[in-house]
Amino acid sequence: MISAWPLLCIGTGILCWPTIPSRLLPAFRLRLRLPVPPRRALWLTPAVLAFPVAGVGAAVATALLTFSIGQEWRSRREKSAALARAEQASAALRMVVAELRSGTHPAPAAEAAADAVPALAGELRNLATAARLDGPLESAALPGLAQAWNLARRHGLPIADTLEATRRDVEAETMFARRLHAKMAGPRMSATVLTVLPIGCLALGQAIGAGPLTVLTGTLVGQAFLVVGAALLWAGTAWSRALTGRTGVVGT
Repeated sequence: MISAWPLLCIGTGILCWPTIPSRLLPAFRLRLRLPVPPRRALWLTPAVLAFPVAGVGAAVATALLTFSIGQEWRSRREKSAALARAEQASAALRMVVAELRSGTHPAPAAEAAADAVPALAGELRNLATAARLDGPLESAALPGLAQAWNLARRHGLPIADTLEATRRDVEAETMFARRLHAKMAGPRMSATVLTVLPIGCLALGQAIGAGPLTVLTGTLVGQAFLVVGAALLWAGTAWSRALTGRTGVVGT
């Protein structure tokens, strides 16, 4: 007869077995990462949804229209960003000139402007550091400031006067760009109305019972008309954007 004592001792030994501290155990984490499509691929969602409902032609037309809307949105966002950068550069130049007029050294003047204009703080502090080390002054966001500063150092010109002239140029360009942008509001609105008008006509025809969508989505000729019409709308928006999208903002 086998005694139960050996089994009891084995079980007790297992329970008393020293455990490894958790800090010494390798961290094991199950990470489930779902594939995230790129942002540009999301613009194809309407076309993918239109394909099983209205066919290949409607999917291509939807993709063209979505692409046109995306281009217009990016264009307007870039214009607003360019005007904002020009205004920030003008404010930074104004602050630097004010500090220089009060007798501040150029490097501390640039650092003071960095505190006043946080959006350009990194660029201004890099310029101040390069000036202290007597290195070449370069700036992607403030090329006008860097060029004027280099010019004043190279030829011994008054740096305050040089930066003041640069500031006036930047402000004049920004003001011209804003006036041009305001004057182009009418043509841009006309182009928008002309772009939306065909879509409104289709909706009106469908509402009165003419059934244009049935013809456009249910026949081969209608599918071809959808693609051609969407391509013409895209070309019209691109052409109007090329004509009205020149704001006049150049490097600051």
